[in-house]
Order: sequence, then structure tokens, then C-alpha cells
Amino acid sequence: MRIAVLVSGGVDSAVALRMLAAAGHEVHAFYLKVWLADEMAHLGTCPWQEDLLYARAVCNAAQIPLSVVALQQAYHQHVVTDALAELAAGRTPSPDIGCNRHVKFGAFFQELERLGHGFERVATGHYARTETQGTGSDARTRLLRGVDPVKDQTYFLYRLQQAQLARLCFPLGGLLKSEVRARAHDLGLPNRDRPDSQGICFLGSVRYDRFVEASLGTRRGWIREARSGRRLGRHRGVWFHTIGQRRGLGLGGGPWYVVGKDVARDELWVAHGKELAAWHRRRFTIGRPHWIAGPPDGLVAGGETRLTVKVRHTPEAVGCEVRCQPPEATARPPAGPHPAPGTALEVTLERADPGLADGQPAVLYDGDVCLGGGILSTGADPRRFPTDPGVEPATRAG
Repeated sequence: MRIAVLVSGGVDSAVALRMLAAAGHEVHAFYLKVWLADEMAHLGTCPWQEDLLYARAVCNAAQIPLSVVALQQAYHQHVVTDALAELAAGRTPSPDIGCNRHVKFGAFFQELERLGHGFERVATGHYARTETQGTGSDARTRLLRGVDPVKDQTYFLYRLQQAQLARLCFPLGGLLKSEVRARAHDLGLPNRDRPDSQGICFLGSVRYDRFVEASLGTRRGWIREARSGRRLGRHRGVWFHTIGQRRGLGLGGGPWYVVGKDVARDELWVAHGKELAAWHRRRFTIGRPHWIAGPPDGLVAGGETRLTVKVRHTPEAVGCEVRCQPPEATARPPAGPHPAPGTALEVTLERADPGLADGQPAVLYDGDVCLGGGILSTGADPRRFPTDPGVEPATRAG
């Protein structure tokens, strides 16, 4: 097949590229430039030039053509702007999910169509797998977890549509990271010992808090103890903090943890470590779930099913009960075997979580199959101590 391969300068995409070339495919490498030079130049540097040098070295050694595609505008519109809006609203965004959906497999797909080179597939170095069931118009592509539980990246791919997923291939999905490194050494790749990238790609070496400050500024407010409401100190902006955070609060007599944010009042709510378990939560809602290949069998309006869920990028998915109901309690249940579009989900974890934050993606799994997911909402008010009705602390969870 004729395959477009996204390369980043890292070892994963380099090994994926060489694997596909060795299998006899006609491959063309593409490097996506998303660094916001004008917006970020005053904050620091981005290693994109170094990344591109490594990508070129890998491609030149294997005599594979490489093209650079500039997608800064799409990245700024769909990733940076959206992430900042979520932060300003007091929520916790995941920019990599928006990048995959709108940039790597959105704007880049459109660019390939414009170029008209007839690529049959697009490949990346993601640790994930795909599986197609059925044929013709009935074909559905499922997203499966990578075999390496630590590196599995399906959490960041849960928003993909069928049209996107059907064109993708992930050569590393069946490998462990250690095996990828070993292959890189066997191939003598110039980036075989290069460390994995960390953090958000467009930030480069820029500190996250510096970027947030440059974009949203500072707005001082009170830090309050959630149980009593008493003032403990001052913060410089609620968008610098997330639920479960301990560091950077500057409070004595701790440890103190963030358990809530009130953006309207510019207040940050914290709990002492000895009482933190009271704010661990088991329940949340997903208002508008996205299903990759349709919802699981049995999840009908008012029905329940048992799945697993990730509320952050971790190796382990936690068991949960998922119940489906219309967003409005008075709405008529949808007809048919599956939930109607817009149907909300209520998720109950088998064990409480200390860091559930509004705005986090919650990704649902049935075994190795990534079903989809959505943005979670706890509906919690940190000013209500968990002995109040409607709030379930871990110590009393059944």
C-alpha cells in the first residue's frame, strides 16, 4: 500500500516508519509543524528544529522522502484556543486529544486530499491497534489497546470518527516499548537513544505555568479550607491549579490538596491530607458521550452495563457501572436498541478516585476495546462538606 507516515523525530515513529518500509509498503514521511513561533517566541524555544533534524536523518538513512506540513493555524484554533478556554472556565483539558482529532487526523487528512497523492493509509507511532469487522457499508473499525499497558495511547484517541480510524494503522500496537527500543538499536537509528518527549507538544521547553500566565494572566483570590470556609492564603489564578494538586499552594501546616475551584469568586478550595479521603468520589456523569463504533450491547436508556474506565492516561482502567438515561429526567426514553444521540451516562467507579476534575476525559473500555467516552462532570460543590446529602465520600461508599 501507499502509506503516509507521521514522524516526530522520536524513536517510536521512526521504528514505525522502518517497519512499514521493510514490509514492502511505499512510504512517505510527513513532519507536522505546529510550533507557534510568533505567539511563543518571547517565552522560550521549541525543539522542533532538532526534532526535524532527527526525522530527516532517519528518512535519509532509509532513502524515504520527507515533507514538512505547516499546521500552526489549525493547531492554534482547535488545540490551544480550546485548552485555554477550558482552563479559564476552571476545567481540566487534555490538549493531545484535540490534536489527534482535529490536527493529526483532521487538518492533515485534508492536506493529503489537497495534495492528491493517493495515500491509502496514514500511520503513526501510537501504541494502539485497530480491528475491522464486517465488509462494505457494514464495516466498522474498532480501536484496541496497545499490548504495552504503560504506553497504551488509546486514551488520547477516543474522539476519532470511523472515517478517520478506518484509514489509520499503528505498527507499534503489538509491541512493548522495550521491543521498540531494541529494534531501533538493531536498525542503527540515529534517534535510538533519544528520550521520549514529555508534556504538550507545542510548548517545547516552555514551562506550562509560564504559558498559562502569558495567555490568561493572573487573578488573585482566596484559598479557603473546604470544610470550614476559613481563609488560608492567596493564589494567583485558579487556572494554575487542578483537582488533587498538592504542590505550589504555599500553605503551612499541610499537606493541603485542591478539592475544588470557584471561578466566579476566584476561590480555590483545599482539604488537609488527613481529611482528603472524604473528597474522593465514585460518581460522575458524561453528558455527551462519543462512541467509536457504536455503544456496547445492552446499554439502552435506563439500562446498566459493567465496563472499565480511565479518567487520565494511566496503565490501569478501573471497573465501573455505566447507566444510560436521557439528559432530561422528563424526556421520553429513546426507541430502539441503543441510546439516542445526546443521551447522558452516569458512571459509578468500583473504588473512589482522589482527583476527579470537571473537564477531564473519561474513556470507556470493554476489555481491550476502547469504546469511546466523553468529558466528565462531578457536579460537586467543594463548599459542602461530604457529610451533606448528595455527596459520597470514599469512607461511606458502598
